[in-house]
Amino acid sequence: MKHLVGFSRVFVGILFIISGFIKLNDPVGFSFKLEEYFSQGVLDLPFLMPYALAISIFVVIFEVVLGVFLLIGYRKSFTLWSLLLMIVFFTFLTFYSAYFNKVTDCGCFGDAIKLTPWESFTKDVILLVLILILYFGRQHIKALFSQGIRQIIALTSVVICIIYGNFVLNHLPVIDFRAYKIGANIEDGMQFPENAPKAIFEYAWKFNSNGEEIVRITNGDYPDVDGDFIGVETKEIQKGYEPPIHDFTIEQQGEDFTASLMQEDKLLIVVAYDLAKSEYEAFEKVKEVTDKAIKQGYKVIGMSASNQDWTERIIEEYQLGFEFYFTDETTLKTIVRSNPGILTLKKGTITQKVHYNDIGDLEIE
Repeated sequence: MKHLVGFSRVFVGILFIISGFIKLNDPVGFSFKLEEYFSQGVLDLPFLMPYALAISIFVVIFEVVLGVFLLIGYRKSFTLWSLLLMIVFFTFLTFYSAYFNKVTDCGCFGDAIKLTPWESFTKDVILLVLILILYFGRQHIKALFSQGIRQIIALTSVVICIIYGNFVLNHLPVIDFRAYKIGANIEDGMQFPENAPKAIFEYAWKFNSNGEEIVRITNGDYPDVDGDFIGVETKEIQKGYEPPIHDFTIEQQGEDFTASLMQEDKLLIVVAYDLAKSEYEAFEKVKEVTDKAIKQGYKVIGMSASNQDWTERIIEEYQLGFEFYFTDETTLKTIVRSNPGILTLKKGTITQKVHYNDIGDLEIE
């Protein structure tokens, strides 16, 4: 039991620190995932959506700190109860997501490691077992270091988490795990490799044959049945390959300009996923840098999921010298964790990406 507790202590502690740090590196991204959980049709807690970012920051810092506390044996009773309550809640959440197919990615490891709903649930069940071992074998958890050193380590971990979280909130994630990181080529990210596995679907065809409902299962072919067709239910039984970038389009008035814009040698994009929620003071800096870019021969565009009324209002109010194109909101949130944010591209390859607080760092050739 002593060795089992020792293994569980190290495994759970390190996993909580890694999982928490990955999300702390991108708390805005984790807040988007919480908004998805809080939305109608999932947990139906829309009143929590305005507080998603604050909850996100608290949860990820608490996760890292609990991992540190466990490893050094600080405040054992508080740490074990907190770990147990947290993992019970997350196990319920991942089971709910998997069973009802509500959220396809739990966000447990941010964008670094993607887990299916059932993989997330399995991971949480394993953690639950290990934490129960820690709880019932807590007499084997011995404190490391003296009381004073443990307090210093605990306080230092909290302070570091707060400082780091504040930094990435006001700039961008230090480590970018997304498909739109600097150096990535968007067109390459949308390609399907040769012999990529395709999705396989199962079709349940329903017929009325002499007053009796019968069902025939095929993988797509219409069955030869003597009866009246009622309907068909489709189920995906094997996922196909999905490229890293699969929802990226740049549209204006129903026309897709993606291909042509990705061939621009000097392209600057102002991304604002929702102009109603943007940091409006930043648009004064946006105007300065975009005017300069236009003079230097850049093709400058805006990308937003907002309607035409909002885009025209922002253009007129800040005298912007470029037009906005429409792109899916989720895609824009993935591209840059800033509203607005700016990217520069060279023939589809992202060369720079900045938060609105760092617009002054943007280099215009």
